[in-house]
Amino acid sequence: MTNKDLPLLLTWRNHPDIRKFMYTQHEITLSEHQNWFDKVSRDPTRQLLLYYDYYNPVGFCQFTINKHRAEWGFYLSPEATTGAGTRLGKTALNYAFDEMQLHKVSGEALDFNLPSVKFHRKLGFVDEGCLRDHAEIDGKYYDIYCFGLLKTEWHSKREKL
Repeated sequence: MTNKDLPLLLTWRNHPDIRKFMYTQHEITLSEHQNWFDKVSRDPTRQLLLYYDYYNPVGFCQFTINKHRAEWGFYLSPEATTGAGTRLGKTALNYAFDEMQLHKVSGEALDFNLPSVKFHRKLGFVDEGCLRDHAEIDGKYYDIYCFGLLKTEWHSKREKL
């Protein structure tokens, strides 16, 4: 991902169908978005990736690395076609385990983000717990579901997707 991708990414991130599942749900300004990118793009523990599906940018994925494990986050363009999410997930996890040589990838989902919960499980992530009333959004508290996927689990699962 580069600075030139920011306007497109901001459009996706601010779309109501994407924003409603984020910890930060207000509309992000271009200035906020630029400040975020300036900070994280210089951070060696962060990998920011734009996903292309059939030569078109349709998704974003990021990894926050801590030694041999990482937390990931992702979202798709609101116009992404059916199956693009699975292809993004497979590509990102192959990159994480085969290129970055990670041992484990962790993910989180707000309790009301059922598509993300289902997506993690489809990719082979294991439920690792629930952080109760952990996220406050607009004065209401929500649970966060925690998921983990080990390299060995991914290598046995990926061919079946």
